[in-house]
Amino acid sequence: MIPKIDSSIGIFVYSTNFEGIGGKIRSAQEDFFVSEILDQRTLSKISQTGSYAVYKLKKYGIDTNHALSEIFKIHGVRLKALGLKDASATTEQFVCDTGTSKSPEKFITNRYDLTRIGFVAKPLTKKDMIGNHFKIKIQDADFSKIDNLKEYEKILNFFGYQRFGSKRPVSHLIGKAILQNDFELAVHLLLSFSSEYDSVENNKIRKMLEDKSNYSKALQEIPHQMDVERIVLDEMVQHGDAIKAIRAISLSLRRFFVQAFQSYVFNCAMSQAFEHGEELFLPKEGDVCFDKKNDLGRYQNDPDQRLAIPLVGYSYSKKNRFDYQISQVLEKEQIHARDFFSKEMQEVSNEGGFRQATIKCESFSTIEPFVSFTLSRGSYATILLREIMKPSDPIAAGF
Repeated sequence: MIPKIDSSIGIFVYSTNFEGIGGKIRSAQEDFFVSEILDQRTLSKISQTGSYAVYKLKKYGIDTNHALSEIFKIHGVRLKALGLKDASATTEQFVCDTGTSKSPEKFITNRYDLTRIGFVAKPLTKKDMIGNHFKIKIQDADFSKIDNLKEYEKILNFFGYQRFGSKRPVSHLIGKAILQNDFELAVHLLLSFSSEYDSVENNKIRKMLEDKSNYSKALQEIPHQMDVERIVLDEMVQHGDAIKAIRAISLSLRRFFVQAFQSYVFNCAMSQAFEHGEELFLPKEGDVCFDKKNDLGRYQNDPDQRLAIPLVGYSYSKKNRFDYQISQVLEKEQIHARDFFSKEMQEVSNEGGFRQATIKCESFSTIEPFVSFTLSRGSYATILLREIMKPSDPIAAGF
């Protein structure tokens, strides 16, 4: 049976028939470790001279965006991450200075260490990061079953819980409202959408925020961790303009909301394609594929090629074998591909693209109670763990 929260983010299927080992993750932050892997050519370009500083950021109990925002406030150094890492883990990642100003060699707080490792001639981009290595503790699991899972290459590459807000899966709903130019709804969802998985205290505040007349009072009571909500709420109290309130949020987060809805469409379409028996693990003639260098191209009967499924955007083309499922999802959601070009908020517009249909998992190993593996850029460890553990309640299981 598919858990309720999975269905809410567009995941209606399991890729495997594996029974699942059960268990729980993230009992402590150090139980979930992830480190980024840079391309070897990129690593060779990092030296002691250059215009842009490269850092290794090790953090715990804080997400990437909040850590980089805090570093900018303290040092005035604007750093760009190659990938986002959430707060419920111990993570190591590479970040790059976006300017050529003098930067600190090292910066340490109780939640993160920032250490300069060298310089590059041009700022690093997401393409320089090729994957992530994970070491994760699974408590109270039946590891005797894990040898039965032989289908690591047949796990669908869904977007994971973090993409949608984890305990509060609302990011895609906000993104949809933005694309429909319904900024009042976007504000309402951001402030008052509640979830059975969220804390009692948070849901109490959100209940209060269902009524606009409570905005001023709520601004005095809203907890520190609701920093984005505070920004929006303050703008609504000051000016009452929903589009200005949404624009008060950082551009990266506004784009993230739109990308979350794009991800929801992808998850739904791939779930439907799998249910309808569409071949997802082997590309066919006419398909778009990624090669071993992660470059896009047409199917060439190359065993290194991996099927790519469209990410809908304003440049979406219907000429693909998944258009039936994608169009069904868009029709149900009352969204057109052209809506991803936002006339009211052009800066969040999304052209679309492609995503690998399956997870590429390498170096999988187990030393009870730990599992270790490497995933290519953009794939979620929680999606692989979902297939391994088959949790009846993902949130209770630490997802």
